[in-house]
Parts: sequence; C-alpha cells; structure tokens
Amino acid sequence: MNEDRIDEIGENHIGTSAKTPLRADAFDISDKEKIERIQENVKEILETLGMDLTDDSLQGTPKRVAKAFVNEIFSGLNPANKPKASTFENNYNYGEMLVEKNIVVYSTCEHHLLPIVGRAHVAYISNGKVIGLSKMNRLVEYFAKRPQVQERLTMQIVQAMQEALGTEDVACVIDAKHLCVNSRGVKDIESSTVTAEFGGKFKEKDTKKEFLGYLQMETTFH
Repeated sequence: MNEDRIDEIGENHIGTSAKTPLRADAFDISDKEKIERIQENVKEILETLGMDLTDDSLQGTPKRVAKAFVNEIFSGLNPANKPKASTFENNYNYGEMLVEKNIVVYSTCEHHLLPIVGRAHVAYISNGKVIGLSKMNRLVEYFAKRPQVQERLTMQIVQAMQEALGTEDVACVIDAKHLCVNSRGVKDIESSTVTAEFGGKFKEKDTKKEFLGYLQMETTFH
C-alpha cells in the first residue's frame, strides 16, 4: 500500500472489521518486557525530536509512557483484562428496555494515537438475563482501552453485551470528540462523531425511537 493511500485511510478513519487487528504473537512476551521495549523506543523518539533526556523533567518520561501504554491506555488489548460480565436471572420479570446513559469513553485513535473522548449510551431488552450496571461500564472501558476506530468500538460493545446476555436485543450509541480532528489537520474543536449499532428489536423503528428518546431525557440532579 502506497503512502498516499495510507494517509487517506488514516484521515477518513476507515475500519476494516469489528475485530481489533492483533498479531498472532501479540502476547508471547510479558508486560514487563513490553514496557522495557517501549521505553527504549519512546526514548529514541524523544531524542530524535531533539529533547534533552538528561533534564530532570524528562528523565522518567520514557518509562512513564511505556507503563501507561501497557498498564492503562492500551490495557484493553490483553484478553486477560476483560471484565467478567456477570449476569443474573431476571427474577422480577422486568421486560422493558434498560438504558445505561453517559458512560465515559476514553480511547485512542489508532491512526494518530491521539485521544478519543466522549460518552457511550448502551441499552438492552432482557430475554431472561440481566447484567450488573457496573459491568456495562467496565465492558465499555475494556474495549475503549486500545487503539480504536469508533465504529469498531461501538460494534464490539454491542457484540460483547449480546454474548453475555444471550440476546440480539442490544444497542449502543457513542458521541465522541477525536483530537486528531480537534487538535490537528482541520482543527475543528466543535465537531464530534456519533456512531450507532442496533441489534435485534432495536432495528425496529419504534424500539429505536424509544431508545433514542431516552437519550434526550434530562438526567442532571441538583
């Protein structure tokens, strides 16, 4: 693929599938070794940029960045960190839509490694199982903590919820700002990106309308 084509794909935020592109040997080395390798690479990048790493303020930067990459910012790449999506029997027979609004999303654009910041709104209709509310937040966080494309993130959240609940009736809407747009290129600080994935009954006009209506409700308490 030529350089112009690579730049074009990056600028247009094209995702190739709902699966995060990982090499087969992605977890053949330990997190400790990953941190050591990344630390050296970050050091080289900063030195190439002309930074003086003997300065007190910069001496620890390569290690801090490496640890943040492995343990925090990209921790969602490791399946070992996937939260257990505990489900329970719907003993109270709640048959209506359940919506978890305004789940904070902190992710990273995989084209420029710049932040994606926004909110996710996730909903499902139980077919006999319910999931703990905090688990929905943790699933969003898990898939967000990796180099991402927002479309893929939206699909991954829905697919994980469908698998956990044993139903297709799951939906997700994400509204987020991309710093690769807001801070570079066109530098449009006002724009945000909205993506949606609707499964099962949420594809039906009335159910979709009901879900989107809940997102307009005022939920701020004073």
